[in-house]
Amino acid sequence: MRAQFVFSEISVGLRRNLTMTFAVVVSVALSLALFGGTLLMRDQVSTMKGYWYDKVNVSIFLCNKNDAESDDPNCTRGAVTEDQKKEIKADLAKMDVVERVQFETAEEAYKHYKEEFSDSPLAPSVTPNQMQESFRVKLKDPEKYRVISSAFSSRPGVQEVQDQKGLLEQLFNLLNGMNYAALAVMALMLVVALMLIVNTVRVSAFSRRRETGIMRLVGASSFYIQMPFIMEAALAGLFGGIGACVMLVVGRYFLIDHGLSLATELESINFIGWDAVLVKLPLIIAIALLMPALAAFFALRKYLKV
Repeated sequence: MRAQFVFSEISVGLRRNLTMTFAVVVSVALSLALFGGTLLMRDQVSTMKGYWYDKVNVSIFLCNKNDAESDDPNCTRGAVTEDQKKEIKADLAKMDVVERVQFETAEEAYKHYKEEFSDSPLAPSVTPNQMQESFRVKLKDPEKYRVISSAFSSRPGVQEVQDQKGLLEQLFNLLNGMNYAALAVMALMLVVALMLIVNTVRVSAFSRRRETGIMRLVGASSFYIQMPFIMEAALAGLFGGIGACVMLVVGRYFLIDHGLSLATELESINFIGWDAVLVKLPLIIAIALLMPALAAFFALRKYLKV
């Protein structure tokens, strides 16, 4: 096969269907950018889970005088006593699922509240005696939260047993939901891209049906005839894949390096690094080449028959 002939046919095909080729490039770029974005979002969620699950605690909040006076159903027996606190601490120390126990006084809780919610309009009205003492329990396995909850929820002096992992799960479920939504949009864009590729190949094959008919009559093989059309589609897909890679790199640079990572409110979050982005780029380029080429191959089986 002469390379010069193939490249000349590709050039002719691209010029004749420039508008449709541009639409293919844009559709492939957007669909694969969404595909890469969903993969990166999944990596980000996994990174955050690994980071935060290692730090989450189970908090056992104790009843104070305000809870007892406000008729809190969990504190009807009054504020927690020193003996009750000692008993809870001793029972926690005996449990195999517990890795570490830290006691937080009302004064320490008030200090942490002032640090975290200094901008809140309610902050000036909060006093130390309104804060609850608590045991911060680090578990060897965060999944074993229910062991602590069942053992201490109904104890005298305990106002609430709170699992921080449960609070994080709501955030991760939201992120996963956004991920699934992006996958659905990506699938729709992919179908649109495939339809555009097939239609572009059909139009190109129809516009050159006389040339391909002559080539068939003089004994040219099907592969020789189909190759220019397949390479046209692959080339358009390649441009789309490159566009998708550029969007991912630019998005990572501006969104994380010059956006989220600079926000003081998010400085404790571990964001995905450049290695996670770079490892996705070859996959995107491979899909961008193979998907249009295969779509063109199957479309040509009908439209290049003489």
